[in-house]
Amino acid sequence: MGAKRSGPYFCGIDAAMDVIGGKWKALILWELEENGVRRFGELRRGLPGVSEKMLIQQLRELEEDGIVTREVFPEIPPRVEYELTELGSALNRALEPLGAWGRDRIERIGAGRVHVPA
Repeated sequence: MGAKRSGPYFCGIDAAMDVIGGKWKALILWELEENGVRRFGELRRGLPGVSEKMLIQQLRELEEDGIVTREVFPEIPPRVEYELTELGSALNRALEPLGAWGRDRIERIGAGRVHVPA
């Protein structure tokens, strides 16, 4: 995975892709939009296939960009919760047409992929 840039950007798509680039960020946004405030373990269970390291990295970047908030509760064991900000909710609304496009074509897209067993 390449390093996250922080500008200069040549267009709005360039800037937006910097924020949501990578496989997991848009899925994290979807999970938080669908379920509201989530603890780290809940997010991980809601995103099958994501590693703990990758989820932490993606959440940190989303937090740095003001897309999610992270709240740590001083309990034993510590509890950490993630929530979309208003900026994150606005980004999710912007991604809705892309999700609809994918839903409408999911079978066609999947049919073109060759599954190679691990």
